Amino acid sequence: MRRTAKATGAARAGSDGEDARTRHPNRRPDVSKPDPRKPPASDAAAGPQSTAALPQSELAPGLYLVATPIGNLGDISLRALAVLHGADRIFCEDTRVTGKLLARYRIVTSLGAYHDHNAEQVRPVVLSALRRGERVALVSDAGTPLVSDPGYKLVRGALAEDLPVTAIPGPNAAVTALILSGLSPDAFLFAGFLPTRQSARRRALARWAAVEATLVFYETTPRIAESLADMAEVLGNREAAVARELTKLHEEVRRGRLAELAAHYRLAGPPRGEAVVVVGPPKHHEPDQAEVDKRLRAALAEFGVREAAAKLAAETGMPRGKLYRRALAMRDAEE
Repeated sequence: MRRTAKATGAARAGSDGEDARTRHPNRRPDVSKPDPRKPPASDAAAGPQSTAALPQSELAPGLYLVATPIGNLGDISLRALAVLHGADRIFCEDTRVTGKLLARYRIVTSLGAYHDHNAEQVRPVVLSALRRGERVALVSDAGTPLVSDPGYKLVRGALAEDLPVTAIPGPNAAVTALILSGLSPDAFLFAGFLPTRQSARRRALARWAAVEATLVFYETTPRIAESLADMAEVLGNREAAVARELTKLHEEVRRGRLAELAAHYRLAGPPRGEAVVVVGPPKHHEPDQAEVDKRLRAALAEFGVREAAAKLAAETGMPRGKLYRRALAMRDAEE
């Protein structure tokens, strides 16, 4: 990666006595090498809130996108804890939420807010810190930063200046719900939060209706019944699952058809928390041959063979070549 801030790079190399390239967060082959300047941790201090078991190498300058637990604080990774301990500052969406995580693991790193309402003002502050060679961590309230979460423009800004950016992977509600849903994970599309207004929500769903993949949405529970009903109307009554309180004591995954799930939540009322809705891919059922012939004749009355076959293929999902050959045979038989 090119360096544009030459003076900053030189200062880092001079102060640390090593090539700045070896300190890039994406180029750290010796991540488990202990820092000789740190005193050895006492075995007696080891425990769930201790730093004894954490990787002890010095943290390189750069922006760290750190995934945090979506419910169970025990899901934090050792590497994530090491980054949060070693960072110069941490930015999060809600300092009250992240503060609980930091307190649980005795992390005293400076904590600041970065959210949709202050991002334009705070982003230059973060980029300035990165230019000075600071170690900055960006975390989500729960899960992976940038996934339906602030931070995209910050990452774009850092990359535009060739500032180091790396990710510390971890929990993610969308993927957790997907693998618990019982629906195919082979191909999936994460569509984030749907619009709040019904007309806009239905237009958004219509864009995904033909996608040959399992669909994953985030939704607030007060809207869950109406959103599920719209999905059934626009996408068809597909198999689906609603996952909520993931990794928590009252974790629940309710599976069924979209219409059934919508009816359940209409009667039961909104559950607690936020939900992930997973919807199975569309299933194409070929019409019987008599229906195919009827529709082909109608199309041939308006279009040529090629266009008629293409039109019906788009409408039914049937192979275009098969329809083309059938249309040719029908035309030849009528001549």
